Amino acid sequence: MNTLAHEAHRHIDLSKFAIRFISSIMMITVLSLATYGLYIAIKHKFSSIEPATASEITAKVRERQLTCLARNIYYEAGNEPFEGKVAVAQITLNRVNSGLFPNDVCQVIYQKNVFYEKVVCQFSWYCDREAMVRLIHKGNYDESMEAAKKVLLEGFRLPSIKDALFYHADYVNPGWRKERVAKIGRHIFYN
Repeated sequence: MNTLAHEAHRHIDLSKFAIRFISSIMMITVLSLATYGLYIAIKHKFSSIEPATASEITAKVRERQLTCLARNIYYEAGNEPFEGKVAVAQITLNRVNSGLFPNDVCQVIYQKNVFYEKVVCQFSWYCDREAMVRLIHKGNYDESMEAAKKVLLEGFRLPSIKDALFYHADYVNPGWRKERVAKIGRHIFYN
C-alpha cells in the first residue's frame, strides 16, 4: 500500500475510533443522567411516605400505628395468651427500632422481600389472601388491641425477648442459625 493510501486508511480508522469513542461517552452521559433522574424521582416518591418522627406523632399517625399493630397481633397470635400477643407486638417494635427494618410500625408489618423470585412477607398473614377476608373474632381482636396499646403506648416489654427480632410457630422448623431466647405460647423467639 502506498503511503498516501495508508495515511488515508489510518485517518478513516481514527475517524471511526473517534466516532465510537464519542458515541460511548454520549451513551455513558445519557445513562448517568437517566439514572440520576430515576434516583430523584424515587427519592421524591418516597419522601411523601417518610415515617413520622417522635416529635411529629399525631393522633392520626398513632391511630394508624395502633391499627396496624393490632391487626398484626390478631393475625399472628390471635389465639395465643395475652403474653403471646404482647410478644408479637414487642418483636414488631424491636424491628422498628433495630435499624435493620423500616422505622415505621406499618412499614415493618407490610414489608415484603423477594427470595428466588418468590415474594415473602415478614409476617406470613399479610401474604395470605384468606386472612384478608377472614372474619375477625371480636374478643381476640379487642385483646390484640389492648396488647398493642400496652406495648406501643405504655412501653411494656417482656425481658426475655428484649432484643429478639424473629420468631416462628413451634410446628415449623425454618432451620435458622439464630440464638433461641424464649418460647411463649406456640411461638419460639430468636435474637
